[in-house]
Amino acid sequence: MRPPVVLAIAGSDPSGGAGLQADIRTCTALGVYAAAVPTCITVQDTRGVRRVEALAADLVREQIEVVIADLAPQAIKVGLLPTRDVVTAVTASLSAHPAVPVVLDPVLVATSGDELASPESLAALIDLARRAVLVTPNLAEAARLSGRAVNTQAEMVDAARAIRDLGVEAVLVKGGHLADEAVDVLLASDGEPTFLHAPRVAGPPVHGTGCALSAAIAARLASGDSLPEAVRTAKVWLHGRIATAARLGRGSAVLLP
Repeated sequence: MRPPVVLAIAGSDPSGGAGLQADIRTCTALGVYAAAVPTCITVQDTRGVRRVEALAADLVREQIEVVIADLAPQAIKVGLLPTRDVVTAVTASLSAHPAVPVVLDPVLVATSGDELASPESLAALIDLARRAVLVTPNLAEAARLSGRAVNTQAEMVDAARAIRDLGVEAVLVKGGHLADEAVDVLLASDGEPTFLHAPRVAGPPVHGTGCALSAAIAARLASGDSLPEAVRTAKVWLHGRIATAARLGRGSAVLLP
């Protein structure tokens, strides 16, 4: 039988904890075949990002186009896009395939706090967000996209509404960094926020959770779930993986297969 196919478009993490490596591992765990297009090579480990080297925009675009033409993915996950030219190239490629759902993880700030995208790419990223069925910012990314502080559940809802007002179909603001409780806010086209609670898992910070969550949502969409079902199923799956994360390096823990 032909498994569902997800195309992951993101940066490469040599430590294996985030980026394309996390996307491939997540899709495989959920029974989905992952094709992978790198947008950049990073120098990073579990302690942080040291360097980001963008690939040429035309090279990224050619990779996307040949993979889509050959494998016909049922969903696409987009992660780190390091330059405005790369964002524009990805938007142009995906706009030619409007029937394929896109989950955009707008990677602007790493777990370590490192900035991962150039400031000039933000406006272009918003254009790409309008092509996606779901955008999944963390608190810092939601603040950048909405232009407002995001430190409470109420502010998460406000930011989600502001991002949706930019022309985005649905927004999942991830609250894993909230001080009091781990809760995500899903705001879809019906206008009513859904609060997705999960017990906080004790332990060190975990590297690559945002990558894994967006890839899991894309995998579930490729498998036929509705958007709310895909988000809930992916969140439950990720919570289980966080509970078994291991500290293999000197910094954050990583998700195990």
